[in-house]
Amino acid sequence: MATIAISSLPVATAAAVGDVLPIVQGGTTKQITNALLFTSPTLVTPALGTVASGNISACTSTSMVMVTPVLGTPTSGNLSNCTSTSMVMVTPVIGAATGTSLTATGVIASTGTAGIGYATGAGGAVTQLTSRTTGVTLNKTAGAITLFSAAGTTTAATFTVTNSTVAATDVVILNQKSGADLYDLMVTAVAAGSFNITFRTTGGTTTETPVFNFAVIKAVAA
Repeated sequence: MATIAISSLPVATAAAVGDVLPIVQGGTTKQITNALLFTSPTLVTPALGTVASGNISACTSTSMVMVTPVLGTPTSGNLSNCTSTSMVMVTPVIGAATGTSLTATGVIASTGTAGIGYATGAGGAVTQLTSRTTGVTLNKTAGAITLFSAAGTTTAATFTVTNSTVAATDVVILNQKSGADLYDLMVTAVAAGSFNITFRTTGGTTTETPVFNFAVIKAVAA
């Protein structure tokens, strides 16, 4: 068989914006332009698989639902500009997270040994001056109050804790942290910015400076 030489074939180049691709549909010749194929195309339910390159740095999602997503290791390069509004994550494993607020419509529960409570920085301490009916000021949601040094008595006494974190609907819990005598403790008034502590011993008369712990539980009337 003789060898046939072919020369002067056209050289392939990149598609230009004005290039067209003819197709025949229903007996009618139509054209698909390069711009239609490659400029801002709309993909309907595509299966992308694993994206090997590029990023989603300018991706914005509104009301996006992520079901058990596997994000890998995000970096500032591929997630720095990604914004999500009202995103719903189903059963995500969040790990350690920080924020300014959290609203939940269901139960917030802890199954670990750390429990649920206030972190370091939420509490404080104050010492009562002059007498055991002298008021104290401590603008923290939790803390320790050291009483004025005096003999214990079974006669009830009351002092006011001024606290700007307290709302009138809140619940304040108390316990005795230290002291030789045992004390009955009661919160006898809660108002916006303050609460009262009423206390008495169960029979002890030791002269000492017992310490009472308190924690404010945020609550609402309705």
